[in-house]
Amino acid sequence: MFFYIIFIIFGFYLLLKGADFLVDGASNLAKKFNIPSMIIGLTIIAIGTSMPELMVSFTAAIQKHSDISIGNIVGSNMANLFLILGVCSIIHPLKFNKKAERVDNLIAVFATLFVFFLGNNTNKHIITKEEGCFLLFFAIIYIIYNIFFTKKEKSKEDKDNYKKISIIKTLIYVLIGIFSLKIGGDVVVKYSSKVAKILGVSEKIISITVIAFSTSFPELITSINATIKRDTDMAIGNILGSQIFNIFLILGISSIFEPIDYSINYNIDMFFLICGTIMFAIFPFIGTKHYMTRTNGIFFVLIYVSYIIYNIVKIN
Repeated sequence: MFFYIIFIIFGFYLLLKGADFLVDGASNLAKKFNIPSMIIGLTIIAIGTSMPELMVSFTAAIQKHSDISIGNIVGSNMANLFLILGVCSIIHPLKFNKKAERVDNLIAVFATLFVFFLGNNTNKHIITKEEGCFLLFFAIIYIIYNIFFTKKEKSKEDKDNYKKISIIKTLIYVLIGIFSLKIGGDVVVKYSSKVAKILGVSEKIISITVIAFSTSFPELITSINATIKRDTDMAIGNILGSQIFNIFLILGISSIFEPIDYSINYNIDMFFLICGTIMFAIFPFIGTKHYMTRTNGIFFVLIYVSYIIYNIVKIN
């Protein structure tokens, strides 16, 4: 089993580096065609940080490991919401902007409730290809909305804020990124499944804990760095965007290629996630208004720790 764990770690390394190469390459390619930075940030960068989740869930879906596919999404959103935002607000209280309060929070609540509905709307508990198309449609609408919203904001274009590399190197970066993400996703799914069988635990437990936390690492680093620099818009926006993309984009693409079996065992996890998403949407309007305070952060981290302990206890 030791070698399996080494392979899993190596797979995560490929996922993280692959996402870096793809984001750098795609950003430079977009710049060379004079695509504005704001559009790059809202599409390439935002989706790029969710690439590890995408490749793991997509690979798991087509290999018919539905528990890993959906568990990675649910677990990642749990880690993003309770752990990452909790830790960030403990470091420094997070101030909500109007867009996050009035739009993004509500979309995150809707997305979470919608995936719960899709998993329980029939006796078969399957997220079908048609439902995946609906999810992907919502992802596209969300991207378009953000692009139009950002165009209204006054911001100075920084054309030097990217790595200047040749077109050949740019294409090589993109290819290396795609290749690394594909191999990394295959390795993580294959050996995580093997470890789960050896330990006698379900693929669900592995996916909502180890896999979910590891694929959320880019969001963790990005949000903590943004918080330290007092860029709370970035910290909150990064997580809310990831929450929404994980459901609409990643689950949408995965289920389009292969319908995903939704185990009703996930209903308890979804209950945690739904309550947390609603609480986060309420924070700006109670207590210290427009802020997620340190007290809120400690409360969220304690919920996440309790959630992990609950799942570990279930194994025994």
